[in-house]
Amino acid sequence: NGASEIGFTVISLTASLLAVFIPLLFMSGLVGRMFREFALTLSIAVVVSAIVSLTLTPMMCAALLKKAHHGPREGEREGMVERLGTGLVRFYETTLTAVLRHQGLALLVVAVTLAMTLALYVFMPKSFLPLQDTGLIAVAVKADPDVSFTEMTRLQSVAADRVRGIPEVADIVGVVGSGALNPTPNVASLTVVLVPHEARRRSAATVAQEIEARIRQVPGVTPFARPVQDVQIATRSSFSQYQYTLVGSLGSEVRQWGPKLITKLREDARFRNVNSVEEDEGFATSIVVDRVRAGQYGVTLQSVSDILNDAFSQRQISTIYGQSNQYRVVLEVEPRYRTDATALSALRLPGTNASQTLTSTNVIPTASGSSAVLATAGSNSTQVPLSAIATIRRESAPLAISHQEQFPSFTISFDTAESVSLDDAVQAISVAEAAIGLPGSISGSFAGEAAEFRASLAGQPWLILAAVVAIYIVLGVLYESYIHPITILSTLPSAGIGALLALLLVGEHLTVIGLIGIVLLMGIVKKNAIMMIDFAIEAERTRGLSPYDAIVEAARLRFRPIMMTTLAALFGALPLAIATGPGAELRVPLGVSIIGGLLLSQLLTLYTTPVIYLTLDELRLRFARARPEEPRPNVGEAP
Repeated sequence: NGASEIGFTVISLTASLLAVFIPLLFMSGLVGRMFREFALTLSIAVVVSAIVSLTLTPMMCAALLKKAHHGPREGEREGMVERLGTGLVRFYETTLTAVLRHQGLALLVVAVTLAMTLALYVFMPKSFLPLQDTGLIAVAVKADPDVSFTEMTRLQSVAADRVRGIPEVADIVGVVGSGALNPTPNVASLTVVLVPHEARRRSAATVAQEIEARIRQVPGVTPFARPVQDVQIATRSSFSQYQYTLVGSLGSEVRQWGPKLITKLREDARFRNVNSVEEDEGFATSIVVDRVRAGQYGVTLQSVSDILNDAFSQRQISTIYGQSNQYRVVLEVEPRYRTDATALSALRLPGTNASQTLTSTNVIPTASGSSAVLATAGSNSTQVPLSAIATIRRESAPLAISHQEQFPSFTISFDTAESVSLDDAVQAISVAEAAIGLPGSISGSFAGEAAEFRASLAGQPWLILAAVVAIYIVLGVLYESYIHPITILSTLPSAGIGALLALLLVGEHLTVIGLIGIVLLMGIVKKNAIMMIDFAIEAERTRGLSPYDAIVEAARLRFRPIMMTTLAALFGALPLAIATGPGAELRVPLGVSIIGGLLLSQLLTLYTTPVIYLTLDELRLRFARARPEEPRPNVGEAP
């Protein structure tokens, strides 16, 4: 009897939960991939749970509850838990009767809840993902554009010594020189490993601020420190977490307006670590070869390129094989010539003329694969200084030149200040562009985390709307009614405002993880209304009860199942809300939003659902009376 009574309710709950996850399967981008795994996992779990509930659970109950005695025996007092449950049921029945006498006030509460949910969603601070403490901090140490490799190595060593003095630091790994980690030669990177969470009191973000403060005391360097995140989307080199890129048709115009926007953003207290890898103050050496004079000396441009490669590009020319190892032979000039740019003028080039012949003894392969002629004894070849055939100039040049879709670009990286949401920063950049008068020939776009945030922010309302529509269609098919699904959907605003208020209370922004919790709430909180409405409809059909008596009895009898399922969901989300350890911040918004939504929705829907059920049923009857009846033909009347 219990299985048959609750069977349709289980099917309705399962179908409505699956309806919530249907729109998630069609989302694109990184957020879509995150939601897709979440939706598939929960959908499979819900279906398996429904099958177990309708098959295995009744069988186990039939086997285990044969000799069970329910309720207190004669002369035996009820237990404390039983008395508490009975008292809660009586209190709920008394308060529900009082609420049903003031249905207008209850409907006003529902309307206010819906309005507050929409308003709170609009004004809620929004970000992409919560900041995690993974125990790792990425530090970029930036020096002057004209700094040498030797000086950059010394500055990195000094900065590392300053960082080692912080008690929370366990180890440091440093890298100097241009490469995958350092976009330009004037940047060195440090990866700071912190001690375990249980051995320190401060978070990674707080330690990162102290690292910046200590390195900033070193003359000639600018530090950028940020905690390493588990989810990293940005692919271009930058000093901060978020990137904004200016793109135009003229490189000079883009590099002119880029620094202006950086200066404007640095004036805004909502931004930190505003910088760019594109700098124009780097030193460069330009070698302009006089082709006429080179031809007079018999020097080819290929030989100029080959000699420069031999001297400065560390070309491997041979391999020495030992008994247990092998050694690569690298050709280069002495270190004292590599650090002095004036040594280029003394670089010697082989000059050849028509009388010079190529033999197996005077030809060596070069870096380009061609041949260079060695001067042999008795030949008329000579060694020509580079300064004799070329003009060597020192000039300034960009340290990095970036392009986006083949157009010149200028990427600005930034971090948000503490308690400032990414949504506020995105709006502030638009205001800054208007303030400096950015021309229309230059367009700006976000990259990495900021770009994904804007895409997810634009799709959030449509995602929630699609989930609501899917739930309505599924419930409408199950109940064969247009009215009852509206009663069930009326429970959603209370869950939304509860989740948003809980996030605000703990100081969290509305992130993608929090949105996942809200979507999951949409599938959970409507169980209260489904349990009540399913019982009330069945009581009206089979026993002929009035809508008022049916919904009151449904609320009273389904009170304990509703409380038990809500408590089970609360205790399941509690470990997420109080989680600690590396990267736990990514899971906290999920638990907080579920707990907050369940608490407030439980308090409101126990009273508002019966009121809305009676109100909509009365409206249905009014429309039925107002609809004109179609004339019926008499049975004996000929057509």
